[in-house]
Amino acid sequence: MTTNEKQLTRRYLIWCYKTTKEELDKVDRYFTQLPVDDFILKKLKSFKEYKGVKGQTAYRKKVDDFSLYMGKKEMNILKKKFLNSTKATFHPEYQYLKNRFFAIEKSIIHFFGPKELTKIRQLYEEEMTRRILEAREHT
Repeated sequence: MTTNEKQLTRRYLIWCYKTTKEELDKVDRYFTQLPVDDFILKKLKSFKEYKGVKGQTAYRKKVDDFSLYMGKKEMNILKKKFLNSTKATFHPEYQYLKNRFFAIEKSIIHFFGPKELTKIRQLYEEEMTRRILEAREHT
């Protein structure tokens, strides 16, 4: 392979990695958010503003709304990852993305070696973190 062909191949594999990983992460990130949300909810409910107050307060309503949001989020995401409620079989789209991502990682190793896969993973994580930190609220 010429130097130019190597560069083009590397960029293509980076593009494949990025786009496929983003699609997988759209589903998987919710499953990592669920235990975090549950922990946060328990903490929110442990404060005196929630526990010791009779009736509906603005704080209690916010916490209860967060709890409802969590339930809806879980129900929506289960449909995208699993074929049915038993969670025994992945949804075909999700299975395809998992297998595609595996094949892309193996392709990177085949063409450029395991160190390059490590570099590409690092680049991806840095980019995703940068996007989060630079995100601005639209007001």
